Amino acid sequence: MDVYEAVRSRRSVRGFLGKPVPGEVLTRVLATALRAPSGGNLQPWRIYVLTGAKLAELKYLVGQRIADGDTGDPPQVLPYPQVLPEQYARRIEELGALRYGAVGVAREDYAGRERIRVRNWDCFGAPVALFCYLNEQMLPPQWLDAGMFLQTVMLLLRKEGLDSCAQIAWGRYHRSVTEIAEPPPGYVLGCGMSIGYADPDEPRPAIPRAELAEVVTFRS
Repeated sequence: MDVYEAVRSRRSVRGFLGKPVPGEVLTRVLATALRAPSGGNLQPWRIYVLTGAKLAELKYLVGQRIADGDTGDPPQVLPYPQVLPEQYARRIEELGALRYGAVGVAREDYAGRERIRVRNWDCFGAPVALFCYLNEQMLPPQWLDAGMFLQTVMLLLRKEGLDSCAQIAWGRYHRSVTEIAEPPPGYVLGCGMSIGYADPDEPRPAIPRAELAEVVTFRS
């Protein structure tokens, strides 16, 4: 698979098989992804990969919190601006309609949407969860670097026949993630990522992207 095909075929998969992912594949992907760009060579990311008993423990902890009616922790990082410009708010609304519509959940079915959303904290059945932390002193340029690292990971996973789903949703229960991952003091959770083999029976609606002319301007 060449890099163009990896980019085209990468999607946020929300349904995985329980098939284990070989450890050597994860090691190869992550070791190679360390070549991602990093301003000043800071390499600001700290990555924690959970599988097996540790991942099961995390899922259990968060599952218990949800069952007890715990709606989450105070956010360390806001996932979106509190007021989104109209064009971006529209994109979120369209995404929701496609995502939930693909599994037969109507917009006004809030209970149904919550049942789908809760699957985030089961990693959609994936056997691997990756968590990216950054030092709390890092600035937006370093967060951009972490994003490039994570994108590199996702593309290399495609080369290995694997899929993924980057999840800012894990920030809602960041205290539980930190309890299991045990990062150094002063680090904040950027996002999680579910990794595994996609379930071919899980609906995967095509998510449109903006037209090139809408976001790219060529000047010469």
